[in-house]
Amino acid sequence: MTTLLSTATITATGLLCKAFLNSGLCSITVSNLHILLDALRNDERRRNGQGVVTVANHISTLDDPLVWGTLPTELYLNSNTTRWSLGASDIMFTNPLFSAFFRKGQVLETFRGNGIFQPSIDIAIKQLNEGHWVHLFGEGKVNQPPDYPRTNGVARLPRFKWGVGRILMETAVPPLIIPMWLTGFDKLMPEHRSFPYKYFPRLGIRLGVVFGNPISVEEITAALSAHSYVPLVTEDGVESKLNNELHPGGCVCRTAMRAEEQFALGCERKRQMDVVRSDVTAIVQRAVEALGRQVSGNLLDNSRS
Repeated sequence: MTTLLSTATITATGLLCKAFLNSGLCSITVSNLHILLDALRNDERRRNGQGVVTVANHISTLDDPLVWGTLPTELYLNSNTTRWSLGASDIMFTNPLFSAFFRKGQVLETFRGNGIFQPSIDIAIKQLNEGHWVHLFGEGKVNQPPDYPRTNGVARLPRFKWGVGRILMETAVPPLIIPMWLTGFDKLMPEHRSFPYKYFPRLGIRLGVVFGNPISVEEITAALSAHSYVPLVTEDGVESKLNNELHPGGCVCRTAMRAEEQFALGCERKRQMDVVRSDVTAIVQRAVEALGRQVSGNLLDNSRS
């Protein structure tokens, strides 16, 4: 029954979004959709445990689910071809009705400020390990182009959250990571409008969705391998080795040592893991930004869409 209710919720939402996009109230251009469809329809690869991760800029409250109105209808009927995503508890799960709707819509309740070690991140990793699709908004909240930080006239997305790095580091099989770039959604639902207008989309807006080429698995693996060994000289002059195997299948520590060494190495291991998560997250952010510059120029402001 739970699966049936989830499928019904996702299908109804997808059809509603598709109807809006085709209503003439707005227009939308989709580029390279085949990249995502090829990934979702590769049954053999996904049966072998390779999940799919999409990562996009987040410019309005309607990005998800409206963007998925561009998908073929039959994808809504299969949990393997519908996305799981993370949603803020203080926005999406504020009452029993909203909570039930979003949970049935494959949204994982995420608590701001609780860090990267919380159940929603664990479940996202589990879904990927089962070959499912997880969509991430790396910024963790809506940021619109006028608010992007700029350096020497070049805009950048706000720093992506390290939960992105943790998810990619701890999957059993490296997932296929597809960057996305959205345009126009910020004009459809601008931030900072007064009540009640902030709840209604503007009409006649041109929307755009671009899918980029998958991020190289080798680039992610190289970031992990760069931090696979940490030497530590103990008080007696003996070098201990933090024998970590950092790879997309997780981090496994195989070390036997005295209690004081364990503490010292544990601190170094934590520091190292933070660096790795930061590096992996930065790779994903660069890929999304690079796609954004191709589409929207150095100000990431939709000027070329």
